[in-house]
Amino acid sequence: MLINGHPADPADRVAAGDVVDYEIPEAFVVEAGGEDIALDIVYEDEDLAVIDKPAGMVVHPAPGHYTGTLVHALLGRGGAWSTVGGVARPGVVHRLDKGTSGLIVVARNDTSHRALSAQLKDRSLSRTYLAIVRGSIKTEAGELEGPIGRDPRERKRMAVVAGGRYARTRYEVVERRRTHTLLRCELDTGRTHQIRVHLAALGHPVAGDTEYGGREEGADRPMLHAWRLRLRHPRTGKDMSFEAPPPADFQGFWESAP
Repeated sequence: MLINGHPADPADRVAAGDVVDYEIPEAFVVEAGGEDIALDIVYEDEDLAVIDKPAGMVVHPAPGHYTGTLVHALLGRGGAWSTVGGVARPGVVHRLDKGTSGLIVVARNDTSHRALSAQLKDRSLSRTYLAIVRGSIKTEAGELEGPIGRDPRERKRMAVVAGGRYARTRYEVVERRRTHTLLRCELDTGRTHQIRVHLAALGHPVAGDTEYGGREEGADRPMLHAWRLRLRHPRTGKDMSFEAPPPADFQGFWESAP
């Protein structure tokens, strides 16, 4: 973008008479096609699937991520997937960040999708994460509350801000090292980047989380893993629980922490 023939700066103010030159980007095509991408399927039936997502995989297509997403992999498996989330998100009930590894549930049909979404809302679908954070947290367990919204200084980030959406994260210490702490975190709400934002606000960012102050040598992504998933089967009502051990990079980082 140019203002009066000069490159624009985010801090620039446009005044009457200024000439603004810009290009309209091509429309983003949201409908995805199937791709032959291997997935680690923990459980699958005619109503849902539970997948152990690798770190680095984006869940659904978005600008900058037009191929290689979890959605492309689901469509590549064939069969029907729910359409409640729209054409860009078939099957997707909830998300995991690109850098987060671990368990995610997807829906095969709209009835299952709505039932699982209702469980997310009433918290009967529970998600437990393992997180390696910088420093030594003083308490053995606690609750982190703080409304989460867009960071007013950096719109690509989230932050604890006045007027944000209510969010609560519960945590307990699993193990300690001199420089890091291994936590088990439970989500009572599901805001964007919630665990990462709350722990950063506490002064103990997730190791490897460069976006929220956790830059670490030896950690190429946030050390956050969706370890356990509990839900009621949307058709039978049966209680189901799944666990996935952290991947090698997570375990290796923790074992090498001083």
